[in-house]
Amino acid sequence: MSSENSSADDVRQVWDVVVVGAGPAGASAAYAAAVAGRRVLLLEKAELPRYKTCGGGIIGPSRDSLPPGFDLPFRDRVYAVTFSNNGRFTRTRRSRKMLFGLINRPEFDQQLVEHAQKAGAELRTGVTVQRVEQHGSAVPDRRTVAVVLQGGETVLARAVVGADGSASRIGAHVGVKLDQVDLGLEAEIPVPETVAEDWQGRVLIDWGPIPGSYGWVFPKGDTLTVGVISARGEGAATKRYLEEFIGRLGLAGFELAISSGHLTRCRADDSPLSRGRVLVCGDAAGLLEPWTREGISFALRSGRLAGEWAVRIAEANDAVDARRQALNYAFAVKAGLGVEMSVGKRMLALFEKRPGIFHAALTGFRPAWRAFTDITRGSSSLGELVRSHPMAQRGLNALDRRQAEAEAAAERREAEAERREADAEPGGGRGEG
Repeated sequence: MSSENSSADDVRQVWDVVVVGAGPAGASAAYAAAVAGRRVLLLEKAELPRYKTCGGGIIGPSRDSLPPGFDLPFRDRVYAVTFSNNGRFTRTRRSRKMLFGLINRPEFDQQLVEHAQKAGAELRTGVTVQRVEQHGSAVPDRRTVAVVLQGGETVLARAVVGADGSASRIGAHVGVKLDQVDLGLEAEIPVPETVAEDWQGRVLIDWGPIPGSYGWVFPKGDTLTVGVISARGEGAATKRYLEEFIGRLGLAGFELAISSGHLTRCRADDSPLSRGRVLVCGDAAGLLEPWTREGISFALRSGRLAGEWAVRIAEANDAVDARRQALNYAFAVKAGLGVEMSVGKRMLALFEKRPGIFHAALTGFRPAWRAFTDITRGSSSLGELVRSHPMAQRGLNALDRRQAEAEAAAERREAEAERREADAEPGGGRGEG
């Protein structure tokens, strides 16, 4: 176990805020609470820096959510996007202004943690949180949460932020409910300089053969990050898609530096974001954009909000006030990120049925390409896109109507089948005299 700026005497005291998980969400939460002058402990089970399966795209909302003075460690800056529809109908669109940047997660996450430490947060790595307790012998009073570590050590806090990833133990404590689970597979492929030059400043997005799937190539200097994502339950098909994708890109002959997989999870609309003095954010809360599965901006934004409201919860003198602050946190998340997720779910439903429409729009319809560039740069969002573009609004409304009609028809068929079964039973539906 390693420890920075911490001592055994300190961790036995009651911290204002304990943050579990030192990814973008956790580091942002720790920074926000520490910059407010509170005593903050940031816990991370791995030693930093560590690898994370992630494309590493930093779009406008991510950039705008970083701490002041944060110097993004870009490996490349993207000015062009090549779109293909399962390897066909390839077209590249270019922009004079940068669309977004590409980072390696180990460097990015480490730098976020360092900013949280500079703000006053203390870091402990190599520690695994087993559970949190808000009642019982480990909790000295009603204003305190006990964070129980592997090995039996207990850390006390006035508020806890769970940012421990998509398989979150803190999320399980809060009762997070999931609406969508996807499998992402990724390969880090070192390439010669001549290949790297061909990809410099350009990414590839391929709409895949599995409903709702897509693949990407993100260049990062002498390495290409190549990945695919699709709904969980299609593991063999997703693996085959990645292999074929790498093959048709002419990259099959290069040795992979890293091959990894990861499950992304989206929250259900009614999923809780808090329980008592415990908040969840980022992947632990199931907060990411359902269509693209973009999660870094959601982690940074929800992490900052969680840190700010954890400070208020830490100051709450009773359960009623703590509950009020937790509800305010949930309202802030739903009013911003929740709206984007709602639109993203509708976009995914349409994309699953008609990926060709998206491909045709982005490659041949100037307003669609402009909307894409506005979203990646951060001058617009999915929610604003629907509000400001009547055509997009009409398209999604029509999708909603078709979905509702399909569900109603399915219910009618189910009811009719049940009626037939009842009629087929001896005496069923006819009565017996």
